[in-house]
Amino acid sequence: MIFIYTTCQTADEAKKIGKMIIEKKLAGCVNIWPINSMYFWKNEFKEEEETVLLIKTIEARLQEIEDLIQGSHSYSVPCIATIDIKRINRPYKEWLAQCIE
Repeated sequence: MIFIYTTCQTADEAKKIGKMIIEKKLAGCVNIWPINSMYFWKNEFKEEEETVLLIKTIEARLQEIEDLIQGSHSYSVPCIATIDIKRINRPYKEWLAQCIE
């Protein structure tokens, strides 16, 4: 199991991308929550509200999800980071496998 972390400009965009991922059975679950971010963009300091997506899936679906995010995202350079999960409880792992097939 892996988690994929990305942020979106708005909650609506995050929900749209999350829904596409779930409907295509690329992940078992997508968590969405608001976050405050600070960063430099084109040599200018930015402080913005964004929305995080934490996507629960398997390694075999990573490229499809990355392609979907890049093709649907409003940012020209979205962060798409993978977090390897070392251990997960068996019932959740079995449920996730059924969701993704």
